[in-house]
Amino acid sequence: MALEDHAGDIVLKARMAENIIHDDAAEAAGLGIADYRRFEVLGDLDQPVKYEELAARIGLDGAKLRKVAEGWEPASVDEGRWKNLKTLATYGGEMWVNAYLIWDEDTKEAVLFDTGWEAKEALELIKEKGLTLKAILVTHGHTDHIADLATVRKAWPDALLKANSERAPEANRFEQGEVIKVGRFTITVRETPGHADDGVIFVIDGWSDDAPKVVIVGDVIFAGSMGGHRNNPVVARQKAKEEILSLPDDTLVCAGHGLLSTVAEAKEVIPFL
Repeated sequence: MALEDHAGDIVLKARMAENIIHDDAAEAAGLGIADYRRFEVLGDLDQPVKYEELAARIGLDGAKLRKVAEGWEPASVDEGRWKNLKTLATYGGEMWVNAYLIWDEDTKEAVLFDTGWEAKEALELIKEKGLTLKAILVTHGHTDHIADLATVRKAWPDALLKANSERAPEANRFEQGEVIKVGRFTITVRETPGHADDGVIFVIDGWSDDAPKVVIVGDVIFAGSMGGHRNNPVVARQKAKEEILSLPDDTLVCAGHGLLSTVAEAKEVIPFL
């Protein structure tokens, strides 16, 4: 699996958030309009790009944009350090999307964060390990993240379902700072509107062997980038800084798309921040 966004994707998102036309961005980048458009599609060109000038024009950090453009990737993560955490990646014909399962080995209680395109692997893992699904927690209501919610609900009708959607009953919505305890885990909810009005993230403590915190972030940020936030760029970036970058540097960042990373890497590389 590669980064969710290459440099061209990042530039496109930033340009649209700032309502800047192709011609202005191309001029700042030192490119003709055709080459600039190709850069947004491919993320790479066989000619120089004025990354710092382009970044300044569209509201990004130039040094960070250059890092991504020059091939940055997050350090390899030993997921086994976080015992009883499973990344569940599913492909829906257009993109890969990540859901996550955690479970307590002693109580056999489990929590599923989103479902991805389909939840077959999650349900098989729950059955294989003899787990009880105690909660289904939704980062946001975009289709790719909850496409198989009905299947999970049918298999586990007694599991707590919580989401921030306006369509959810009041009792099933989150509160900022809400704490959910399942087995050995403490899950703290932080509201992060911007990419999605109903966006939330989950900070998870209680890992064995003193493993660092884990944060399930949906599409708020990715390794090296952010989810699209054209409609509310100020809030999206502010919430990412306040609710994610405030966590310890060694916190494992589990995004809705792409690779695992850390808060330290988010601070170092994401050009939007």
